[in-house]
Amino acid sequence: MNIKVTSVSKKSQHLSESAAAIFVITGDDLKRSGVTNIPDALRMVPGVTVARIDSNKWAVNVRGFNSRFAAQLLVLIDGRSVYTPTYSGVYWEVNDILLEDVDRIEVIRGPGATLWGANAVNGVINIITKHTKETHGGLVSAGNGNVEKNMASARYGNCFGEDSHWRIYTKHQERDEFKYLTGGKADDNWKITQFGFRMDSTLTPKDNLTVQGDIYEGDINQELNLVDKKNFPYMGVFPVETSVSGKNLLTRWQHTLSSSSDFSLQVYYDTTKRIEDIIDEKRDNFDMDFQHRFAAGTRHDIVWGVRYRYTDDDYANSIISDIDPTSRQDNLYSAFVQDEISFLRDRVRLTIGSKFEHNDYSGYEVQPSARLMWAANSRHKIWGAVSKAVRTPSRAEFDGKLSYVATPVSVAFPPSFVPKVVPLVIDMKGNEHFDAEELMAYELGYRFIPTHKFSVDLTFFYNDYENLRMFENGETVSTGTAIIMESNLVNGYSETSCGGGVAIIFKPSDFFKCNLAYSFINTDNNGIWGFPRHQVSARGQFNLTKTLELDAWLRYVDDTSASYIFTDNFQYDIDDYLTMDLRLGWKITPQLELSLVGQNLLDKTHMEFVQEAFSRATEVERSFYGKLTYQF
Repeated sequence: MNIKVTSVSKKSQHLSESAAAIFVITGDDLKRSGVTNIPDALRMVPGVTVARIDSNKWAVNVRGFNSRFAAQLLVLIDGRSVYTPTYSGVYWEVNDILLEDVDRIEVIRGPGATLWGANAVNGVINIITKHTKETHGGLVSAGNGNVEKNMASARYGNCFGEDSHWRIYTKHQERDEFKYLTGGKADDNWKITQFGFRMDSTLTPKDNLTVQGDIYEGDINQELNLVDKKNFPYMGVFPVETSVSGKNLLTRWQHTLSSSSDFSLQVYYDTTKRIEDIIDEKRDNFDMDFQHRFAAGTRHDIVWGVRYRYTDDDYANSIISDIDPTSRQDNLYSAFVQDEISFLRDRVRLTIGSKFEHNDYSGYEVQPSARLMWAANSRHKIWGAVSKAVRTPSRAEFDGKLSYVATPVSVAFPPSFVPKVVPLVIDMKGNEHFDAEELMAYELGYRFIPTHKFSVDLTFFYNDYENLRMFENGETVSTGTAIIMESNLVNGYSETSCGGGVAIIFKPSDFFKCNLAYSFINTDNNGIWGFPRHQVSARGQFNLTKTLELDAWLRYVDDTSASYIFTDNFQYDIDDYLTMDLRLGWKITPQLELSLVGQNLLDKTHMEFVQEAFSRATEVERSFYGKLTYQF
């Protein structure tokens, strides 16, 4: 609870003083868990739904509504947004990172739109890497296993004088293919290589400068059920090779005006390219963000800021998908202001503010919030919040079309009117009048911190969604060889959800630490969205000796509340599952460490999710890997 966070108020404050449902994954948590990627690490957080689709894809969201491209979640790496405006989702497979460089991952469950803007609806995930002065020296690691293949990374850091610190890194990782639920290899292996650097400089006693960048390139394989170009309009199973690449450059200047006032200016550019059979996408983003914090009197702590974002995209269409126009330039302008007001000798804090935003799809959006924190004493803290957030339309929702062949139907065509079975082709079309989805969220939280060895963090929420997207059947046309039906995107319905979660930390001694997390979610319409109602996570860390560590992680995930997910004309029921990971860490020397990790140990395989279209169900396999890390 004494960890300092910045995502709730855009200023440093203790987690226990934050009027939001925030959870922090530390760098030590990442190491002790044995995870090899960010999505799997997010399984620690109550209220976050993580489901693995195949060897290289995940579905991740907060408080329900999970999908391959969950659109209500904002994900940042060192302040740089990594969601794709094509679908308003995240390509988790290309947003890799050297986990040894991660300082912490701050996860807000619930709206963060007042500070972070559109798409921060169900939550915000802010991945923050270490300051370069903490990563002096070298690090080399290598690992291998039956699923995680050829893991290798290297990092070196040093300084220029006393005021400038830097590091460079490289990382390569490969992952073997999974198996289909029905048997056979899924041909979904994956590999990616990336390089990066970061430099932090103290220019003057009041000025700090950060410059960092990354470049990556990789190959993703999968088999998809696509329209057969040679046998249109029938479907066929085809191997799809996806080539991905990208680069980014970010700079951040922080200036201290006084003990109670400072400002920062952040500018970044990133470019991404994704070449595959479904659609080719090239995108360039430029983002500039300014924020200023100052105290007004003894009660008010005010932070305000402005932001401008420009994005330029270019697509190459296919027989399956079409985006028209194929190239477009979009602008986003926003401003926010937030005031934290203290009362009763700082025991009560009221935080009010709003985001004001204009985008090229839904126009002007206003996203206010009010949060109240009451510290009854050092042990008991209660908070509540009311917030509005919006999820703006994506490029595909405005200008896209997606075609697939559903279950064949029996039709009697003239002149004979003899029934025959023909394909049903569904054209899912975007809508240039599609409006933003809206959420009104009501939250309540309680924190109990009796000692530094034990804490309880309890949260409840009620979400009221409006203007949610759905497809509405339109015109149907008969060609004599097929039935073609339009399915048009509309703001078609409303939804409410409620639930809660609890996170417990217990550390009775230096020998043992336990982390428990539980979450519950319920909605009006459980048959549509793919997420479990109940999730449990229990992690135990045992320091057996000064050189030997044992970590155990037990997880239970309820059966998916969406009892049906349609893809390739099959129906799947996703059962609940119980699984466990184990890690044994041995410090052979002060510089050399060996880690042995077993993941998903309780079953040979289990299914977690099925992608919404074009793919077949795969199963997550029991896996093992070993890793050597040398620091100098």
